[in-house]
Amino acid sequence: MKYDFIAIGGATRDVSFFTDQGVLIKNKKDILRQELLGFEYGAKIKVDKFYYSFGGGAANAAVSFSNFGLKAAGIINVGDDEDGRAIINNFKDHKISTDFIRINKKTESGSSFILVSPGGERIIFGARGANYDLKIGPDEQKYLRNTSNIYLSSLSGAWLKNLQAIFQEVKNSNLKVYWNPGGQQLAGGLKKISSFLKNTTVLSVNKDEAIELVLSSDKNRKLRNSFLDKEENLIKIIKDFGPQIVVITLGGDGVIAYDGEKIYRHKIIKEKKRVDTTGIGDAFNSTFAAGFNCFGDIDSALRLALENTAAKVSHLGAQNGLLKKNLIKK
Repeated sequence: MKYDFIAIGGATRDVSFFTDQGVLIKNKKDILRQELLGFEYGAKIKVDKFYYSFGGGAANAAVSFSNFGLKAAGIINVGDDEDGRAIINNFKDHKISTDFIRINKKTESGSSFILVSPGGERIIFGARGANYDLKIGPDEQKYLRNTSNIYLSSLSGAWLKNLQAIFQEVKNSNLKVYWNPGGQQLAGGLKKISSFLKNTTVLSVNKDEAIELVLSSDKNRKLRNSFLDKEENLIKIIKDFGPQIVVITLGGDGVIAYDGEKIYRHKIIKEKKRVDTTGIGDAFNSTFAAGFNCFGDIDSALRLALENTAAKVSHLGAQNGLLKKNLIKK
């Protein structure tokens, strides 16, 4: 079978819990940690309720692609446990291929505990589990020959070797890559990921991640905070790192994209009800990938991505509330 997208990265079983006991703290001293959520040390915190769902960057993206009528598969790892079986069944329920899922019999499946505030903002406590053992070897490279597009989310474990294997196949098979790098890739800095950026179709990061990536370059480390706080400066620097298109999400300030010729800006679409922001990055980035693949223009892809993000925020869990439209017919 020929797939429209194969998503590579994490899949988790999620538990969300809600509390209004936290205090938001502004932290102007650290540009990478501008807002903190604090709780009284030693206190017993009241939790209103728990909610069980699914998450993980690759899994969230695959659900989004399938909802748009695209043929999707995921290269992911799960454990030989109840959570792993639930993750696989969730793929089947969403008509996503499970052919490339590996079951690790020695490790538990990945999981996340997600603290959600009354305003819908969240903090995620993640256990990578089997996701840490994801390996892209000859079999996985062969799988990638069955797709036109790769959606690449956060990687852990042997992430550098995995990226080398993925981008080797990208060059050999002329694949398009939509990349939302994770914390370990950004921590590795430009020195480790520069060659991959030059073969990336769309690089998507949020503003904090953009700042981190820019500062990872030796020549940019003396840039002032006032310069780094302007997203136009960030996006032009990152475009020079090599991606064809750069997208930077700006939270409540919307999104900015750049293709080397034109800067595109869009404001957020106001959601009807703000319930849970978990997975909005995955929803936005995967929808932009789907839209750009089907429409071929940045503006249309951005509008669709913002529409899907607003729909998701009104629902609990990373995969609930996502739009269902058949983009193939457009």
